[in-house]
Amino acid sequence: MVKAVFAGSFDPPTYGHYNIIERARSIFNEVHVVVAVNKEKKYLFSEEERLALLTEIVSPWPNVSVRSWDNLIVKYAQEQGAKVLIRGVRNFADFSYEFDLALLNRSLNPDIDTVFMSTDPDYFVLRSSAIKELAALGGDVSSMVPEPVAKALYAKYG
Repeated sequence: MVKAVFAGSFDPPTYGHYNIIERARSIFNEVHVVVAVNKEKKYLFSEEERLALLTEIVSPWPNVSVRSWDNLIVKYAQEQGAKVLIRGVRNFADFSYEFDLALLNRSLNPDIDTVFMSTDPDYFVLRSSAIKELAALGGDVSSMVPEPVAKALYAKYG
């Protein structure tokens, strides 16, 4: 049984994230979606809001769970007995950053591997920051984020 961890800030969760989770759940026996909590970062959505949005989005999938974590993700994986960290990549810049992070995580725990999953081409341009900016300006984000996230964005920005 292979457990995998997909971590991110998910501020907000996008269809790109959804796509990675949906595909990972069919590959791995168990997928933990982990909301990163960094006290130094400013988020639009609180930890609780991000957890609630993700929990609603993944609710149809019994092998996917959602949690939050405020420490090294490799420590979370070790505590949960997960052997794989999933990292979504959209382009070369993402891959370069994620590759360096994978090497660092491997040095922290050589028993945990990183699997890179490219986002479906339909979603490769989605960046959470751009989606937030578009929503703030009253633009339509319904093709970029699941419905509960779109509603939450519109509620935040009025």
